[in-house]
Amino acid sequence: MASEKENHVVNGEDEEEEERMEQFFALLRNFREARNRRKHELIQREQEEISKKKKKKKNKISKLGDDGEKSSWVPSFEWEDFTAEIEFRRPSIIFPPSFNNKQEEKKQENEGLELDLNLTLSPSSS
Repeated sequence: MASEKENHVVNGEDEEEEERMEQFFALLRNFREARNRRKHELIQREQEEISKKKKKKKNKISKLGDDGEKSSWVPSFEWEDFTAEIEFRRPSIIFPPSFNNKQEEKKQENEGLELDLNLTLSPSSS
């Protein structure tokens, strides 16, 4: 009878240990499944964000022109665009007023002086 009691106690402990092991492995399985689900969710989110960015780019391109074409307007310039005299409403902000006054004074001084820039070649008298 003593051997029967020992076997029964050992079998009881084995059963408890087996239940604990099953619970442990069940926890591991649940953890792995949860991790895999989360990983899958993150991948889906990332793909959705990428597709949204692509749609935004397509929308911007379609707003610029039909079917992603660039604008057909090309600027052109005429010589008259650059030769016309420009009159400003106010003195330029770039140069201080004292500088503008000095420029006007120099112009007035230079108007009185005329330089003869005609060059002539004369034969050398050697």
